[in-house]
Amino acid sequence: MIDFGFAINKSGTINLDTVDLSLYNELCLKEPTARLCMACGSCSATCTAAPFSGMSLRKVLLDLQRGKDIKPMMSACMLCGKCTMVCPRGINTRNVLLTLSRIYHE
Repeated sequence: MIDFGFAINKSGTINLDTVDLSLYNELCLKEPTARLCMACGSCSATCTAAPFSGMSLRKVLLDLQRGKDIKPMMSACMLCGKCTMVCPRGINTRNVLLTLSRIYHE
């Protein structure tokens, strides 16, 4: 077999019909503003922790909707509140993260 120097990667497709949305739905019940996120990236652009840790509230919410693990990313947040100030939708981002943390500890 000839090696051409590349490989076919595993598909990144997510079957949204089988994703467990229980955590996301519980978050939205306790903090309804989480549903307002349009994933614009303003929070990520101003995040102090993002350049060093990859922290992004936008990514946290998208990963929740895709059924991925968000615990490692949440521990990087410094709760500085910059993301709350720049959010065009007025999402209470600090409360979103604190609510997620409470849900995980329950």
